[in-house]
Amino acid sequence: MRLPELVCPAGSLPALKTAIDHGADAVYMGLKNETNARNFAGLNFDEKSAAAGIRYAHDKGRKVLMAINTFAQGVDISRWHRAVDQAADLGVDAVILADIGLMDYACRRHPKLRLHMSVQGSATNYEAVNLARERFGVVRAVLPRVLTVDQVRHVIEHTDVEIEVFGFGSLCVMVEGRCLLSSYATGESPNTHGVCSPAKFVRWEQEGAATASRLNGILIDRYGAGEAAGYPTLCKGRFDVEGDTYYALEEPTSLNVLEVLPSLLEIGV
Repeated sequence: MRLPELVCPAGSLPALKTAIDHGADAVYMGLKNETNARNFAGLNFDEKSAAAGIRYAHDKGRKVLMAINTFAQGVDISRWHRAVDQAADLGVDAVILADIGLMDYACRRHPKLRLHMSVQGSATNYEAVNLARERFGVVRAVLPRVLTVDQVRHVIEHTDVEIEVFGFGSLCVMVEGRCLLSSYATGESPNTHGVCSPAKFVRWEQEGAATASRLNGILIDRYGAGEAAGYPTLCKGRFDVEGDTYYALEEPTSLNVLEVLPSLLEIGV
């Protein structure tokens, strides 16, 4: 049976080295700006640390993918173009893109640069995947986490593009790339600013024995004494609905594909 490639996230140089040293075939990283859909404070790479990480991975025979997977807004797309150019100059093994305009730029400006379609590209069917291949030369697509194993199988059966799926991480009711919930609370969405709950809007406040979590002043959840206080995201908050307080959209849960890993191997992920 063909073994899939294990791709691990790296939010820092130490994390990158740890992933490489413990068996990752590849890592994906992002820059310290809004071109990266995991633009959390204190994480990610500048040019110097990115170069060091790429060198470390390549010395170990591993690959580095650069995520430039948000959507440029307004009239100035130059930062996203510079990120693609920088990734190519640094010698990454592929860039992970969501914006079709950026895919077009990358395939024209850097024809030898390998292109992966980000989960933020919202490709939920094989026609979307094949279109990205035909128009922009995309060779791999990361599918949204909401798809079932059978749905992933259907995509694989109708494309020759490599298919990647997430194995671990948070689950969300949204199809990645289509979530705008946080923009109603903060004016910034993960599609444009790289994080659904920007740290500058997050507050935890002690209210007697309880801890309240707020996003831009909006109460997202209230935790009792000894209860772990999660990061406040709108889709995973507890809200009062007709007199009942509960997780109205989705209870916080983590993705773990270990139980279905044999099925994923069987269908050719």
